[in-house]
Amino acid sequence: MTRLAAASLAGTAIEFFDFFVYGTAAALVLGPLFFPTFSPLAGTLAAFATFGVGFVARPLGSVLFGHIGDRRGRRPVLVGSLLLTGAATVAVGCVPTYASIGVAAPLLLLLLRFLQGLGLGGEWGGAVLLTAEHAPAARRGLWASLPQIGPSVGFLLANGIMLALSATLTDAQFAAWGWRVPFWAAGVLALIGLWLRSSLVESPAFLSVREPARLPLAEVVRGHWRLVLLTAGALSVGYAIFYSVTTWSLAYGVERLGVSRSTMLVCIMAAVVIKGALTPVAALLGDRYGRRPMCLTGSAVAVVWMVPMVALLTTGEPLLMFLGFLVALLAFITMFAVIAAYLPELYEPRVRCTGAAVGYNLGGVLGGALTPIVATALAGGGAGVPWGVGMYLAGIAALSLVCFALLPETAPARVAQEPVTA
Repeated sequence: MTRLAAASLAGTAIEFFDFFVYGTAAALVLGPLFFPTFSPLAGTLAAFATFGVGFVARPLGSVLFGHIGDRRGRRPVLVGSLLLTGAATVAVGCVPTYASIGVAAPLLLLLLRFLQGLGLGGEWGGAVLLTAEHAPAARRGLWASLPQIGPSVGFLLANGIMLALSATLTDAQFAAWGWRVPFWAAGVLALIGLWLRSSLVESPAFLSVREPARLPLAEVVRGHWRLVLLTAGALSVGYAIFYSVTTWSLAYGVERLGVSRSTMLVCIMAAVVIKGALTPVAALLGDRYGRRPMCLTGSAVAVVWMVPMVALLTTGEPLLMFLGFLVALLAFITMFAVIAAYLPELYEPRVRCTGAAVGYNLGGVLGGALTPIVATALAGGGAGVPWGVGMYLAGIAALSLVCFALLPETAPARVAQEPVTA
């Protein structure tokens, strides 16, 4: 289990590094470089639109790789998704800017971002399922949460490199070539990930399926459509929180508040470090008290905290911004630490890879693709606290709270008290 969890964690870290480095670049430099004819606000919106394309592609990736995972096994998914995401990320670092090739530049960016999302749509289902399906039932939440630390590690790697480049390069150097370095580093990381995953064995739950589903997506839509919609709505708040903190807040702080790139990155990264460190703790609580209570608690805190978080951000004071980010990310991890065990337990093994991944990634479209765009538009160009952003985020949290309330409990220690009926 230790070797398996470590390989899954490393793989998710590498794939999310690829995904997050694009989000950071979109917040800092892609607007002026690829949409120079737009105003600064419109350029940021356009860059975030290309960022959102990756989320739109993720459900398609979950269908494609979910089909492979339910028909051929979880292990091939881990290799294919990592190769696709890594190659697309390296290619982003090689795309010429608008000044060199005109409108072809943003179009290439759009295509490569789509391929990134396609690969990441398969990654989560493969990595989490392989770990969860090997884990002992009593500690499934803990073991399955370890790949969930991968996004934090990937984010810290991506932004750590960006922070180092920002601190050592001039603005002109960073815009000319510095922002490309993290994308090129993705190639080396992808090779490391492939080596780590080469020794993994297939999931026992998949091997126990006597007759794999011929068309997993059709079975999911026919028999589990309500469950897919509820999980997508429930998970949307997690994506909204994470990308409002790590992407929209970064752009807002640098462009609107005049806070330095380095200060914003340090505030966000410090909160992400604590979030990642507490992930196993939240997962252990989920094993003890149940998945659903943890998710209800996290989404309820998010409803209350989103408006104060935006208000603390607009102060521009590092400690206050850090506090706002930290509480929001703790609400996030209270939910997402247990999701890696919760979602697989909601689906039968023959369609689990497709069902869990599609629900997870549809939540990304609702909460992740739209949040930076909508928040930037709601903040506009006016002065003062953008209360509309806080209300928008609180509204998504309220939707998730309702969806979690409608889902059943699945934790083995509590199923006898509350049978699974989904």
